[in-house]
Amino acid sequence: MNQWSPQPGRQMLEGSLRNLLAEALFPVTALVTAGFLTRQLGAEGYGVLALAVTLVSWIQWSLNAVFSRATIKYVSEASDWRPVGTAAVNLQLFAGSGAMLLIWILAVPSSWLFGEPNLAWYLGLLAIDIPLSCVVQAHRHILNGVGRFGRCGILSAGRWIVRMVLIFVFVLLGWSITGAILGLIGASLAELLLARRAIRPALFRRVSWNEWPLWDYAMPLFISSACGTLFIRLDLLSLKALGGSGVQAGLYGAAQNLSLLPSLLGAVVAPILLATVSRVLSGDDAPHAGGIARNAMRGSLLLLPLAALIAGTAGPLAVLIFGEPFAAIAPILACLVIGGFVMLLMNVCLTLMIAFGYPRLLILITGPLVPLALVGHILAVPRWGAVGAAAVTGCLSVMAAVAAAVLSARVCGLAFPWASLWRALLGAGLAFGYAVLWPALGLWVFLKLAIGSLLLILFYWGIGEFTAEEIVVGHNLLHMPLIPRRRPAESRP
Repeated sequence: MNQWSPQPGRQMLEGSLRNLLAEALFPVTALVTAGFLTRQLGAEGYGVLALAVTLVSWIQWSLNAVFSRATIKYVSEASDWRPVGTAAVNLQLFAGSGAMLLIWILAVPSSWLFGEPNLAWYLGLLAIDIPLSCVVQAHRHILNGVGRFGRCGILSAGRWIVRMVLIFVFVLLGWSITGAILGLIGASLAELLLARRAIRPALFRRVSWNEWPLWDYAMPLFISSACGTLFIRLDLLSLKALGGSGVQAGLYGAAQNLSLLPSLLGAVVAPILLATVSRVLSGDDAPHAGGIARNAMRGSLLLLPLAALIAGTAGPLAVLIFGEPFAAIAPILACLVIGGFVMLLMNVCLTLMIAFGYPRLLILITGPLVPLALVGHILAVPRWGAVGAAAVTGCLSVMAAVAAAVLSARVCGLAFPWASLWRALLGAGLAFGYAVLWPALGLWVFLKLAIGSLLLILFYWGIGEFTAEEIVVGHNLLHMPLIPRRRPAESRP
């Protein structure tokens, strides 16, 4: 039933590129939507929305972690996806429904904790999105596991377009924050319809927890991902809980939205990387798997100059997207962008440890992040406010990425790409200098970023970072069809 090609490395590149092209709609639609919402809701209203989304999305990501990587790994290794796929969909639906009920119970106490009386209503409404999101993600895991990476890109494209349109419509109707939340729920419904067209595991089937065979993977991955997800959201929660105003939360939430690019890349690459390496290892081709793994680490390192480019353009970019009142988020954005790109390296390394059969080691990396971040925020936020919270997140992200890279290279038997690291650091210095020396304003910021990105590619090419084989593969990928040929939807036997 799986639809893998004889060249899994090439299939991984094609799937990643297709998904990235589809996910490229996210930063565009997200920035347009964020700019619209900050102007319609104001900094304080946007802060309340960001707080509600942060709380609920942490629950969503944590639940997804129980099933995501374990499901992808098992489906990619199986000849028939249906047993584990159907179990995963139904168990995620059950878990998501339970989380929705839990949010409804805790909504009022949460509003008291954060000093926002209206937060209870927004949390209760947004909780409806949890079971929808869980079911959608389960379909995505199955599609990635069977090698149908391009279909996940179609789901993403549909989601981001519908999300932006519905939010605009509902907010312009005068529904304010409630309208924005309804737009998010509507986008999940649209993505679910697209997912059911692509693959159809049985829904609402009674499933025993014992039917899912990867609990040895699921529980450590759940703990690890829950810690990692809480870590990247703890800064905003700490800022608000430690006395930050709604305006400060809105500014910080805007900076987080602008720093989502590395998270987007990680969400696209990690499932495909896990499915590909697991598939190759199941075929007893360890050298090939090692080569794919090392190139994945190398690719995440080569993106560090892009982080420096965005960090150096943080101020003008924030003003262009959100308006002059958000100019103060420049240092926050710089810290979060750098932290986000090094977290991308960490996520790649953690994914490799899962594929090579070491899921429990992930807890050694992500487990300490939450207590360390909590102590850091308690010390830094009262003194330096939002900038202190962002600095704590950025510094701990760098530490975690270094630890993950060292550990994964050792246990997986990989040679760390040191030469690529030094070239990436040199490129980061040059990119930051370029960004600072060209003080572009307004729409010129986009031209500045585009030229800077092109110069980075030429820089890597000029110093010999790209091999001849990679140049040929890149040329071929540019000529591939963006939309894969349609296959019949999968259904139950």
